[in-house]
Amino acid sequence: MIKIEFKSCIKVAVAIFALYLCIYYWPHASNLLESLLMAVMPVIVGAAIAYPLNILLNFFEKIFFPKSKNKLILKSRRGICVTLSFLSLAFVIALVTALVVPQLKSCIKLLLDKVPVFYEAILAKLEEYHIFPEDIMNALEKIDWKKISTQMLTTVSSGIGSVMDVLVTTVSSLVTGVTTFVLALIFSAYLLFSKEKLSSQLRRIAKRYIPSNICAKISYVLSVAHDSFRRFIVAQCTEALILGMLCTIGMLILRLPYAAMIGAVICVTAFIPVVGGLIGGGIGAFLILMESPSKALIFLIFLILLQNFEGDVIYPKVVGSSMGLPSLWVLAAVTVGGTMFGILGMLLGVPVAATLYRLIKNDVKKGEDLKKAQKEKPLSEPAKEQ
Repeated sequence: MIKIEFKSCIKVAVAIFALYLCIYYWPHASNLLESLLMAVMPVIVGAAIAYPLNILLNFFEKIFFPKSKNKLILKSRRGICVTLSFLSLAFVIALVTALVVPQLKSCIKLLLDKVPVFYEAILAKLEEYHIFPEDIMNALEKIDWKKISTQMLTTVSSGIGSVMDVLVTTVSSLVTGVTTFVLALIFSAYLLFSKEKLSSQLRRIAKRYIPSNICAKISYVLSVAHDSFRRFIVAQCTEALILGMLCTIGMLILRLPYAAMIGAVICVTAFIPVVGGLIGGGIGAFLILMESPSKALIFLIFLILLQNFEGDVIYPKVVGSSMGLPSLWVLAAVTVGGTMFGILGMLLGVPVAATLYRLIKNDVKKGEDLKKAQKEKPLSEPAKEQ
């Protein structure tokens, strides 16, 4: 007969009542959750900043007199390495901004200048070879791109609202964003300075309130996830930098236009696994096509060769071997992550998939080893008796 404890009944009743309140007062509950999320946003952003900074911190601590017993060095190592980590991240952001933002501005300006010209050239070719009927050609020729862009701009401006409302909203959002970012930086610095103490406190709390078997499983899952994300960040940054540099150098050798611009675009888009290089290459091919179709063809051939080299040599060496995830699951992770969460899903889909893949793989292997041991056990017992 099953015994039901009074405490268990109380817990179930409280959980059901709390669920009922959440469902019945869902608008108020969602507003409360949104307020709580906004309140803890600096903490979340700070933890997100501290994670890649921790990789840099570990790197600097390995090279900053790791075996020294000098008291001054021991006391100052963490502060110096944290400062170097922040400066390195700021330098990388400033360098990428200085290289990419002007190139993106030039890219957008070039598109705005070249699209009407390219459109007129296509119309001229269509009219020359009489591909479309004359009435369709007349309709296409009457399209006024400047008028359309002006109407779109007017529509957007009228839909936004008054200038004062826009100004107030923009200033408020800017102040909130700056405040959140500053608090996040401060919180990330505290995390880096006291990461060992914080980790010890979390382990003690987990051991006190969580059963030991569940605590061990949570620790194992977190360690696998940490290893997968760390490998992905390091490998993907290295791969994107190599691919962007090779693209720029190859285009300069082939004397193709917009080498620095396209190289910067490919370097940024290469952070998206599998499809990132193709997206950047498509943008570059379109830009060169408006300048010279023959050079665009050369660029496509060069990009195909570079992508094959990157897929066969660079990616397996830099990313594939470190992640341990088959290419089929990489593509699936990028597709599913991008469909559900956009660019962020594409970026985080691969390390999440790698984490799940390693957990399932290790669990399956553990089960197979256990079954193998159980099959071999009866065979070994008679041998001992003889």
